Amino acid sequence: MAQSVGIKDVARAAGVSVGTVSNVINRPETVAGETRARVLSAIDRLGYVRSESARQLRAGRSRIMGLLVLDMGNPFFVDVARGAERAARDAGLGVMVCNSAQNAAEEAEYLSLFAEQRVRGVLLTPADATGRNIAAFRRHGIPFVLVDRVAEGTTECSVSVDDVAGGALAVRHLVDAGHRSIAYVSGPPGLNQVRDRRTGALNALAEAGLGPDALRELPTERLDVAAGRDAGARLLGLADRPTAVFCANDLLALGVLQALYAAGVVVPDDLAIVGYDDIEFAAAAAVPLTSVRQPAVTMGALAAELLLEETEAGAEGGAGRHEHRRVVLQPELVVRRSSLAAR
Repeated sequence: MAQSVGIKDVARAAGVSVGTVSNVINRPETVAGETRARVLSAIDRLGYVRSESARQLRAGRSRIMGLLVLDMGNPFFVDVARGAERAARDAGLGVMVCNSAQNAAEEAEYLSLFAEQRVRGVLLTPADATGRNIAAFRRHGIPFVLVDRVAEGTTECSVSVDDVAGGALAVRHLVDAGHRSIAYVSGPPGLNQVRDRRTGALNALAEAGLGPDALRELPTERLDVAAGRDAGARLLGLADRPTAVFCANDLLALGVLQALYAAGVVVPDDLAIVGYDDIEFAAAAAVPLTSVRQPAVTMGALAAELLLEETEAGAEGGAGRHEHRRVVLQPELVVRRSSLAAR
């Protein structure tokens, strides 16, 4: 195994002191031009890369922000990461992106990793419905911001979308199209987003004078295409099949659409579909998918900005002056062909 090149190797190759090499790296203006050129030539020749971890230990601050999401296979979270990365890069920071895979145990492991690495702060979409992972992480004193989840206390910031309003938008659209029996493919019941979207759906039904029995819930263990196909098969097996289906995200909706297509069910004539998130694939589906759009890139960027505000306040000794905020963005219904058939 090749041995890594250290600052002493550079100093020896350039015929200068370790302190001079350090000055060339950190304060180049303090070093004479000829000496600086000799040191830079040695750095290039030897392939020296400074130890960022050592620099962080000396400075007491990391240049890395952690981002832990539920599912990096979901384009929604890719867009959240894009927004966070853009804001972090503007501040001179990098982002370490990790995927809990909707698993509380994996979430705990990654939070421990963030603590070990002493990251500047963490953006977190929680997978653990009990809150134990967050409580354990809070003890490390590392700032964090909840993403796609409303903070319930006053000890952290959050950026989310009004999922109750989003669920209402979806089902109100279906009711206005004449549907009176609607399935809800809901995802894991422990997720707040899933529950809030169901609440919004029930609110829209109540507005139309329909009771909760007008909504047939089909829970799934995950929020992916395979779970959507399974839910679609169950939907097809119902004796009194609803005329429309609202899915807790677009991946579920695309899976349902696949199951219906394979069974010869025509969308939207036989059954209308509405998804949630408005990922890029929604518009490109075989039957373009009506969806509730979440501003995912904006969500990631705002969360990163809140985290940067808090960490800067802490670095300046003003942590007590930082005011935790709950930012709630509004969703938007994007209507496409999957829900347009008249009843």
